[in-house]
Amino acid sequence: MKIVEVIADRNYQVVIGGNGLSEIKRISSEHRKVLIIAPSSLLKLSKIKESGNISIFVAPEGESQKSLKVLERVWKKCASVGLERTDAIVGVGGGATTDLAGFAASTWLRGIDWYAIPTSLAGMVDAAIGGKTGLNASGGKNLIGAFYSPRKVLIDIDFLRTLPHRDLNAGMAEVIKCGFISDYKILNLVQDDVLDFEQLIHRSVKVKAKVVGKDFKENKLREVLNYGHTLGHAIEKDSKYRLRHGEAVSIGMIFAAELSKDLVDLDVDVVDLHRTLSINFKLPVSYPKGRLKYLMNLLVQDKKVKSGKLRFIGISKIGKPVWLEDVSSRTISRVYERICK
Repeated sequence: MKIVEVIADRNYQVVIGGNGLSEIKRISSEHRKVLIIAPSSLLKLSKIKESGNISIFVAPEGESQKSLKVLERVWKKCASVGLERTDAIVGVGGGATTDLAGFAASTWLRGIDWYAIPTSLAGMVDAAIGGKTGLNASGGKNLIGAFYSPRKVLIDIDFLRTLPHRDLNAGMAEVIKCGFISDYKILNLVQDDVLDFEQLIHRSVKVKAKVVGKDFKENKLREVLNYGHTLGHAIEKDSKYRLRHGEAVSIGMIFAAELSKDLVDLDVDVVDLHRTLSINFKLPVSYPKGRLKYLMNLLVQDKKVKSGKLRFIGISKIGKPVWLEDVSSRTISRVYERICK
């Protein structure tokens, strides 16, 4: 078992290697009432059931749960079970579930305790870490939300055994991102014949915890965690979420690497490594040429846009993120051509 301390609005631990079901029992023993938010597929798989002081809200699958309509249903459930300020919400599921659970907890009675038990690799290394909670809006992904840290994040690696290969590979995009922006050893580990997921998760969580500890509310430094996400979020939405988050981020990282090659002389071998690692995990490396004008409309709605100027996170070399400010549409178009299919 490994523990990472996260310094944020309130400090908390990320515990890697515990047993998820045992942790739910422990949490329920510490609170008068507990509301578990989880999708039906996960509830069937884990056999989590209502009992004693534990109630359950059955969430939709995937990104569809990150909506105001679903949040309103969560609020109604909170009211019906009588959740008070000393009670807690537990999000059990992928990144979308922990995003919903955290935001619901931040808004119910102006904030109650919540715990994250991520069951996807992307959730374990990214979504559940750092205190970002939220929903999608019609204008874009994660435009509604709050910075609100959990009491604890509990990572049960056994959940990875139940993940479809596609979802496991999609989560690897977030692991690879941590390697490119901070920890080059991750890039070596992901090329091993047998992956050491405990070590990969531990190193990735440490990368995120270090950044979050210095810039919890994303004044600037925390933006480095969005490497590959600016175009990635646009692609994810343009695909109507048919692409997994990590799949879209994979394309976004290749775009960011190509952009870095043009603007800050990133070595071509590092650009090629992006493609190699994505291909190794069966992640997409290109997007249709004809979608650029639609992606541009989505890019201008990105949270990192300032005064209408498009900004991206790049890298000048492995472990050295840079801010690419006021990138012209002409440059975006030229670079996008190189990742088109």
